[in-house]
Amino acid sequence: MDEAVPVILALGIGLPWIVLHYITKWKTAATITEDDEVLLDELYALAKRLDERMDTVERLAASDDPSFEAPRLTHEQEADNQKLRELDRLLAEKKGTRA
Repeated sequence: MDEAVPVILALGIGLPWIVLHYITKWKTAATITEDDEVLLDELYALAKRLDERMDTVERLAASDDPSFEAPRLTHEQEADNQKLRELDRLLAEKKGTRA
């Protein structure tokens, strides 16, 4: 009987406490901070500028050498740009709701 009391307390109090503790940790770790959002915005702007630069470099290389095939210029450029326009629209909506 004396051995059953610590086991019952461990299962009745200790186990739920551990489970609830880690559920709370998991929920707080899943949120994105404002610093993370700012970093993502900066990374998006950088990626967009780099994409435009790559388009320019490929266009220049294609104009210098007609045999140069730039897959970024011919293959799915409109699909890529559509994705960027959608991201721009979402960012504009998000900034509009913050103001």
